[in-house]
Amino acid sequence: MKNAIPVLTASILLLVGALYLYTENKTENNLKHSFHKGHGLPPRAFYFVQKYRKAAYQGDASAENNLGYSYNHGQGVPQSYTKAVYWYRKAAHQGYADAEYNLGLSYNYGQGVPQSYIKAVYWYRKAAQQGDADAENNLGYSYDKGHGVPQNYTKAVYWYRKAAQQGIGVAESNVGKSYYKGQGVPQNYTKAAYWYRKAAQQGIADAENILGLSYNYGQGVPQNYTKAVYWYRKAARQGDAKAECNLGIDYYTGQGVPQNHAKAVYWYRKAAQQGDAEAESNLGYSYNHGQGVPQSYTRAVYWYRKAAQQGAADAENGLGNSYLKGHGVPQSYTKSVYWYRKAAQQGDAIGELLLAFCYHEGKGVPQSNTKAVYWLRKAARQGNAEAESALRQIE
Repeated sequence: MKNAIPVLTASILLLVGALYLYTENKTENNLKHSFHKGHGLPPRAFYFVQKYRKAAYQGDASAENNLGYSYNHGQGVPQSYTKAVYWYRKAAHQGYADAEYNLGLSYNYGQGVPQSYIKAVYWYRKAAQQGDADAENNLGYSYDKGHGVPQNYTKAVYWYRKAAQQGIGVAESNVGKSYYKGQGVPQNYTKAAYWYRKAAQQGIADAENILGLSYNYGQGVPQNYTKAVYWYRKAARQGDAKAECNLGIDYYTGQGVPQNHAKAVYWYRKAAQQGDAEAESNLGYSYNHGQGVPQSYTRAVYWYRKAAQQGAADAENGLGNSYLKGHGVPQSYTKSVYWYRKAAQQGDAIGELLLAFCYHEGKGVPQSNTKAVYWLRKAARQGNAEAESALRQIE
């Protein structure tokens, strides 16, 4: 055991100084279509509201729905979700599909009524049974997430596909997501890319981002970093935080674009300002190493902490490093161990490795070779080369 100490210590000290940039491009799915349906009003909104009101009092379902829409959005009348629901309900009771869908949204978000996924599903289903594509998508989403119905990916795909066949971009993206993850259908990256492309061509930002991921990793399409950047950029221009972070990663690594740390920081910051945890962590890394920004351990800790509070393992490790070395915070081995342990408990191999280091050296915890080996083995099982090397020396 003693012969392995220099190897383990030197190896892990290198990690403490050099790791914790998150460089895996990311995905997130915005599954739900959440816009109320009705006729938006021009500047003479009050005049049109009076026309809707007159027709609504005569029982015209379309006018009842449009009057509900006016109350929902405060167009020509003071905004009132309660009155919106009143008029949506009157139209829905006449079987008006748009109103059924709108009433489902109201229950989904608890606007004007107590929030109830069960009642949202009830109204989505009624509208979907009339072929309302947005309701079909939202009914699929309900099955996808288990909101108001037992979770069922097969039924989710069924309803997503019905909406997608009507050209609803969000639904096309959701079908793509189902194939990408193999949820409700066999995993098939080629079919995923097909549906993501259809949605991306309609400007669905999430689909643009994931189509970029497909090109980045060669999943369902030939690998092409330039095309990955093209689609990330389109999504990023719409403010998609995941795409902004992915674009930052490509500028950092120089994949598909000339390497430029300053531009990497620019995109990380835009995503971080939207609360994207991995972008926050990467921004912390940039400040920690002075890449694209002047080095500042204090700002590094600030961004690491924001990401770590969202459970980002790479940021937890970065914050652990800051406490270990006293960079931007008072040195504290105890706090260093606290953050390494949080990462390790998520199954993060680097966190496991660094926690092993702390046990090996007795920093922040009582020295224990047994526990050091325990955490090294966990990291090694994930293929961590440093842990494998240390274990070979020990065992």
